[in-house]
Amino acid sequence: MKEGPGIKNRPPAWMAKVEQLGLFPTPVWTFHLTTEARERVSGELVPLLDRLRPAPAERATDRGWQSPQDLHRQQECATLIGCINESIASVLRYLKIGYDVFEITGCWANVNPPGAAHRSHSHPNNYLSGVYYLRVPAGADTINFHDPRVQTAIIRPPVTALTAANTDQVVVRVEPGSLLLFPAWLEHSVDANGSDSERISISFNMMFSAFAEQLGKPLW
Repeated sequence: MKEGPGIKNRPPAWMAKVEQLGLFPTPVWTFHLTTEARERVSGELVPLLDRLRPAPAERATDRGWQSPQDLHRQQECATLIGCINESIASVLRYLKIGYDVFEITGCWANVNPPGAAHRSHSHPNNYLSGVYYLRVPAGADTINFHDPRVQTAIIRPPVTALTAANTDQVVVRVEPGSLLLFPAWLEHSVDANGSDSERISISFNMMFSAFAEQLGKPLW
């Protein structure tokens, strides 16, 4: 519990105590690979992506490129998938989930040239989603998470300053080697690449294995 809003050193005489509860939190976890692990992942994935991407003369310069969604089945992705699986397992333990058999339902690369962005979206028919940052130039080093409580937009009074309690968007700064995990239902977006070089990330989804066989296919 935290001290309530507007309560300074000298509360009103009638006030014995005030508390503020953080109800129904939306967690986002950030893991950071070691330099050794980051360099190994880069050494394995960069050549793979070079083979998968169109030839330089055929690449669009005004929009991003996404690979097929089966990178997790490629041998070159084994090191990263190992890191992802261990991260997911630690999150499930933290959440006290009683079912720990899970699988990656999709994994794909995102290459955003200068000016390319990614609109707000979520990943239905998954439990967790995540992204690993392979190359993150300055000016393209953030991801936006949007308030999932759509009803809060019914009344939007002016505010004197943005705070964690009144904002409808949280901007998370990342760096090469950052690995984020978050609920698959959480809307997120990426601003236009403001650098002069490519931003490369690897997105993935996770679902419990027994449910993955019965639910509809993941919607990216």
